[in-house]
Amino acid sequence: QVQLVESGGGLVQAGGSLRLSCAASGRTFSSWYTMGWFRQAPGLEREFVAAIRWSGNRTYYADSVKGRFTISRDNAKTTVYVQMNSLKPEDTAVYYCALDTGWGFSVLLREYDYWGQGTQVTVSS
Repeated sequence: QVQLVESGGGLVQAGGSLRLSCAASGRTFSSWYTMGWFRQAPGLEREFVAAIRWSGNRTYYADSVKGRFTISRDNAKTTVYVQMNSLKPEDTAVYYCALDTGWGFSVLLREYDYWGQGTQVTVSS
């Protein structure tokens, strides 16, 4: 049974930084798997933030976070991170990590098979 556990959320002032972690367990993670980060603000739909191939050779970012967020992984720890810099109040949301076990590299929620419980990020102005 795959488990994804996020951590690292919290309250930060605008312009500050946070690093979210997603610890994955429960199976052997193949190089073609994709780990994604998504977020959901109150009253809005869940949206894509960033993704990384488990091999580490491909990453992709939403335009809204490009240049501010960096996704990375530590295979030895089966953990994926997202370093969030220059945070803005509009980054406030619950952040979820998710695992896509297919061959694609998707930004679509429906392609992801497993989800974490989420971690709250609040950016004050």
